[in-house]
Amino acid sequence: MGTLAARPELRMSQAVRFPEHAIAARVGTSFKHEHLAAILNDNLYAGFFEVHAENYMGSGGPPHHALARIRSDYPVSLHGVCMSIGGPQPLEKSHLGRFKGLIERYEPALVSEHLAWSTHNTTYFNDLLPLPYTEATLARVADHLDEVQETIGRPILLENPSTYLVFNESTMSETDFIRGLVRRTGCGLLLDVNNVFVSAANLGFSALDYLADYPLEHVGEIHLAGHAEQQDDEGALLLIDSHDGPVADAVWKLFDIVISQCGPVPSLVEWDSTIPEWPVLKAEARAAQVILDRHAQSIMPGTTHGAA
Repeated sequence: MGTLAARPELRMSQAVRFPEHAIAARVGTSFKHEHLAAILNDNLYAGFFEVHAENYMGSGGPPHHALARIRSDYPVSLHGVCMSIGGPQPLEKSHLGRFKGLIERYEPALVSEHLAWSTHNTTYFNDLLPLPYTEATLARVADHLDEVQETIGRPILLENPSTYLVFNESTMSETDFIRGLVRRTGCGLLLDVNNVFVSAANLGFSALDYLADYPLEHVGEIHLAGHAEQQDDEGALLLIDSHDGPVADAVWKLFDIVISQCGPVPSLVEWDSTIPEWPVLKAEARAAQVILDRHAQSIMPGTTHGAA
């Protein structure tokens, strides 16, 4: 009989390689490789890290070396961006297989994807594109979610989109559509508070009304991020979910409201371009942790979790 070391195909899928880390009531940040040295020298950070699955779908090399080092010390959230769960065509089997392989390899605490589509035929678009909210679309997306969850053997968290247009053919609200997906598939939800704010500003609805109708009881993770202000072709304000700056004050206020209602669920600060130094990103995470801890104390006085 061969040893495990002699059979590398077993090493990643069957060996227990990483320790378990608590993630409840913690705040995480996007993991950027330029921060690796600073993170390894930071003995006070107590959060978790999110990585985009598609950046790690090769079999090895520096990306995996860095991620394995981070995973040894911290929980990881695996966030997919190219599954095209909302698309009209079947899911790409090889992509789904690689996604499953990453889950087996790194044992992430949280796994998520987007309510969006990003492929057409064999072309992958570098964007998360919207879909009409109809019964036919609901059935197709539910089928895709069922396929993903059956393949990876665990529930997935589905993220609400940032929206820049509406479809005339939509027959239900976004919150009703999301509620229907939860009911049909048993998936969890990733509530991106910045996306709610961006969509509300662009489409002229109330972010508070949206959140009041959102199924908060199914939220397993929250995202926070910065956005950019632009003008559309008619000169009106247009917000872009850019992830290139600090969280806006209005988004912090919405986050506080959400946490007061659903409790201190794991939350994450996304910062994916114009990357700051590690202390800047860490400070954003700390600001979110203060909010989580305050609401945790209101539930259980004397409890703190504290990401530095």
